[in-house]
Amino acid sequence: MLTLTFLVKTLIELYVMVLLLRIWMQWSRCDFYNPFAQFIVKVTQPVIGPLRRIIPSLGPIDTASLLVAFILTTLKYPLLLLIQAGVLSLDPMNLLVGALSLLKSAGTLVFWVIIIRSLMSWVSQGRSPVEYVLMQMTEPMMAPIRRVIPAMGGIDFSAMGVIIILYLLNYLGMDLFPGLWYLL
Repeated sequence: MLTLTFLVKTLIELYVMVLLLRIWMQWSRCDFYNPFAQFIVKVTQPVIGPLRRIIPSLGPIDTASLLVAFILTTLKYPLLLLIQAGVLSLDPMNLLVGALSLLKSAGTLVFWVIIIRSLMSWVSQGRSPVEYVLMQMTEPMMAPIRRVIPAMGGIDFSAMGVIIILYLLNYLGMDLFPGLWYLL
């Protein structure tokens, strides 16, 4: 059962991350002709394409992708409970768990995108199409911090500033939802 639990949880979380990447790329107006952006669109298009005909975007936010990500995070824990204990729990509290899980997934995605962008800046020197998309996505968060904490000695500390803010928000989630935040 642990193998099936791991597989289901990992697949749902990975697809939610890809959906959140699609939302984030559309919100930050990334270059959708980039190979990395094309991969994200092609992976999500079979599910999101038909839904976008029914559910229109609200400005720069892809509401169809957001709805699918919310539904997946809401169904993740009842599905895992069904696999592990054989009990199906259809509780309205699952909506709160789904919203919090989606919020935590978004924070985790921002964290890893900033880490990957920082590591790639040491290696690729701005020549990679993936790094270009990551720069387009993270620059709106890092630029205000860069104005407060300028680069010192050629080292940009804005990524560290965003990561510290993410850690603070994570600890705030732990304080506000003490038992629930660890399960997400």
